[in-house]
Amino acid sequence: MSGTVRQEGSYAIVCLGGEIDLHSSPEARKLILGCLQEGKPTLVDLSGVAYIDSSGVASLVEGFQLARQRQLDFGLVGVSPAALNVLKLARLDKVFPIYASVQEGVASAK
Repeated sequence: MSGTVRQEGSYAIVCLGGEIDLHSSPEARKLILGCLQEGKPTLVDLSGVAYIDSSGVASLVEGFQLARQRQLDFGLVGVSPAALNVLKLARLDKVFPIYASVQEGVASAK
């Protein structure tokens, strides 16, 4: 898994790629929760994700819950087909705000 964080205005953009599984999901969790703990609204870019398992999804859910507790915007961006299939199976595509692009995600909160 690859993971980076960049700023876009007031938003933290967490870009994840590759396979998010039991081995790599703690790193994804750390990146996501770190941004939220700093008080930054956060968008998670999943466009480069080839595979995500339940532990990776759990990291996303934990980020979503922390964002709600802290009243911060949180959403998913550019969700890859592989990740979207998993989210649909868990019916989480109805829970997470999902945007086609970072720009759409940032604009929707304004």
